[in-house]
Amino acid sequence: MSQFVFLYRGGMGGDVSPAEMQQQMERWMTWLKELGDKGFIKDMGQPLERTGKVVSGKQKVVTDGPFAEKDLVSGYTLIEAQSLSQAAELATGCPVFLYGGAVEVRPVAKM
Repeated sequence: MSQFVFLYRGGMGGDVSPAEMQQQMERWMTWLKELGDKGFIKDMGQPLERTGKVVSGKQKVVTDGPFAEKDLVSGYTLIEAQSLSQAAELATGCPVFLYGGAVEVRPVAKM
């Protein structure tokens, strides 16, 4: 088994009622529980706040961000799977797709 990170991009929250937000969270918890029950979850991860800072360049310039909705990572999960292909297949059940989001699947490098 290898480790992979699911990086969730967009597709969360927005202008929704508390009842809709509750439904979104229930979908997420159901999907993550199913993956966990099958032994794929290494660390369920956490959602991330929409605010932050970006430190960049040799001068280590600090700016507000990220701002671009498509580039905003809204959360992560660490999983174990046999291959990148299997990890990508597991990601297809993610509720983020119901809200226009995406899942970036990245192998964790062995050091």
